[in-house]
Amino acid sequence: MRPGRRLAVDVGKVRIGLATSDFHGILASPLQNIARQANDADSVRLMLDAIRELDITEIYVGLPISLSGRASASTEDALAIAFELSQQSAIPLRMIDERLTTVSATAALRDSGRNSKDGRKVIDQIAATMILEQALAIEKNTGQIPGKGLDEIDV
Repeated sequence: MRPGRRLAVDVGKVRIGLATSDFHGILASPLQNIARQANDADSVRLMLDAIRELDITEIYVGLPISLSGRASASTEDALAIAFELSQQSAIPLRMIDERLTTVSATAALRDSGRNSKDGRKVIDQIAATMILEQALAIEKNTGQIPGKGLDEIDV
């Protein structure tokens, strides 16, 4: 496992959820939500402000692809944020297939006893944490860098 703190990003229509790992890549924890701004550049600036002191070594952005493997409006939204992140930051960025993470995050909230109204405030953070856990597990189990670079995406 490579050392360094990682960031995961779950792009939602209203909020962007952020989660971080510890330096050793063992534990993934929710960080915060960022309110989506009128344009992606402003949203990304807020994200980078939130992580400025964290010494992030890699960013994973969730890539929502339909179960059939097709792109959707959410896919395009996530790619737009990822491209803007790559323009504003030199931190290496990887796209992680995130099929069903929001569904899983919703189920986890429900199982913990939170209602959907309260859960909306944290669902994106939980989904980001699940994306990060998935990426860390891939690296731990395979020794490979998880996900794909932006230049490798073909949706």
